[in-house]
Order: sequence, then C-alpha cells, then structure tokens
Amino acid sequence: MRTTLIISDPVMLKVRKAALKQHKTLSDIVEFALRRMFEPGKPAPEKLPKIPTFRGGDLKVDISNREALYQTMEER
Repeated sequence: MRTTLIISDPVMLKVRKAALKQHKTLSDIVEFALRRMFEPGKPAPEKLPKIPTFRGGDLKVDISNREALYQTMEER
C-alpha cells in the first residue's frame, strides 16, 4: 500500500542513515519500525559489533618467573 507521511527532518535523516547502513529501502526501515511498535513482545535481534583483535607480538617474559618479571618491569 502506498501512503504519504510527514516526517520531521531529524527523524528522516536517521531513517536514511539506517537504510544506507543496512542496505535497505526507506520503506523497509519504516515498516520494520512500525511492526516493532505494534509487536513489543518480539524485540529485533541485536547484532553485536565484532570484537577487535590484534597481534600483540611475542612473549617478553614468563610471568610465572617473579624475578624475570621484576627485571623486565625495571628495564622499561
């Protein structure tokens, strides 16, 4: 069904950003939001951001060796 809506500029900007980010149409985003409003018992699954990973390099000291740990800490 086609309809005309009057939506404030700040809200429309958020809708457009969401549509671009999710690679969806404006209609998809608006319909999704309306469906959620009328079905509060069914929250949308939340996508969690990926946890960043990095390579920390080779081990510098065996932390179970107290003397080696203290010596390494004093060198820095």
